Amino acid sequence: MVGNKQLIAGHISQRYDAELKGIIEQVLRMGYLASAQVEKALQAFIQVDIELAQQVIAEDQLINSLELKIDEQCIEILARRQPAASDLRVVVAVMKTIKDLERIGDQAKRIARAAMKLAESDTRLNIHYNEFELIGQHVVTMLQHTLSALQDLDAEKAYGAALEDKAIDQDYEAILRQNITYMMEDPRNISRVVEMTWVARAIERIGDHARNICEYTIYLVKGRDVRHQADDQLEAIAKSPR
Repeated sequence: MVGNKQLIAGHISQRYDAELKGIIEQVLRMGYLASAQVEKALQAFIQVDIELAQQVIAEDQLINSLELKIDEQCIEILARRQPAASDLRVVVAVMKTIKDLERIGDQAKRIARAAMKLAESDTRLNIHYNEFELIGQHVVTMLQHTLSALQDLDAEKAYGAALEDKAIDQDYEAILRQNITYMMEDPRNISRVVEMTWVARAIERIGDHARNICEYTIYLVKGRDVRHQADDQLEAIAKSPR
């Protein structure tokens, strides 16, 4: 159930209310599908599960289809309803959010493809998989909190979720340092470690996209564009009265 219904209710036309609520529900569906894709891709990568990786790649089209469907519905509302004020914010935030969700799906597919490629190797670097478990846990948790904030239309929760990107960035930097060490210790590891570095980059990018969605949620609730704001400014806006 979507929270803070005042943002998307109270129109003369009940059908208009239903259209806006329906779009947000579809965004949430797309979000939870993208989150599930990330979890499965990470599992396929860490457990070297080719079948699961293939499933992730095949199901990416579901996310793409939802993006096109929601985008079309938003354009139709812009054309027919000519929304103003908070209604326009809903449509704008939705259109921005689905782009980031689609990119999260793309990154999950990239991880799945890397899992298949790395499965062809006969050797594994276990310490790298341990580090990937950590960054994977962090990014999945951030996605869950991000979607929860969007579902509840809670700016403060969105701010808290946005801050979780810092831990993911730190995990990513730690993986990069370890990868350099492994390549220096044994040049035979270079091609494999480079591939794993691209996986780490994909995970880091998922965190960036999740933060973007948090910012769109704050914009939707508070009516202020918070992109490129420092964390203290983001906090002040998220916690400010409407």
